[in-house]
Amino acid sequence: MKIRLEIVYQLKQGKKQYELTTDFLSIQEALYLSEDIEKTGRVTKIDYIDETGATWLPKQLRKYLESLKEEPHNIVVYFDGGYNEEQRMSGVGIVIYYEQNEKYYRLRKNQLLEQLSSNNEAEFAALWTAIVELETLGVHHLPITIKGDSLVVINQAKGEWPCYEEEHNRWLDRIEEKTGELGLNVSYESISRDKNKEADQLASQALSETFIDATSEVKGYK
Repeated sequence: MKIRLEIVYQLKQGKKQYELTTDFLSIQEALYLSEDIEKTGRVTKIDYIDETGATWLPKQLRKYLESLKEEPHNIVVYFDGGYNEEQRMSGVGIVIYYEQNEKYYRLRKNQLLEQLSSNNEAEFAALWTAIVELETLGVHHLPITIKGDSLVVINQAKGEWPCYEEEHNRWLDRIEEKTGELGLNVSYESISRDKNKEADQLASQALSETFIDATSEVKGYK
């Protein structure tokens, strides 16, 4: 979750006030900034607003941060799918970065799937695999960012492109139902293939029957 500050600031001389709005910040950044600016003694009001428009109190944000420590949060998902038309087999790869107990982790997983009909359907299957893995991790009622290089999947999932293919609609329905069930606030982001190399490699490895299912600690992520 990210927080935007709406600040009412009064000049040192005179009674004129200004309304200032920040970009969305991490909760820690928002709390630090508000504490720092309040030291000026010229702040008459600060509102803490999340991405959904809900307003929080500082003590609520601190309690929320404390409750998150032992649960996966600050989640970024990468997904990719590949399709071997000759063998009619699909490989899906997912990478999930998350924070837990003040440490950073990377989960990598791939699968080989049958009975799919196209590369686009393999991409949808990869996205579905990622959502199911989030459920396994115990992720719920959190904002998450999902990144992929398939314009079809990303834009149809965002509702920005129409979906006429029946098989695509079936995947979209499953994905929307599951994310709603988990209470996830999903932000979809289209990225270049170059920035999706990890998931792409995992999908390719699945097609060559090299299977990965591993979680490791990392120094950080963006």
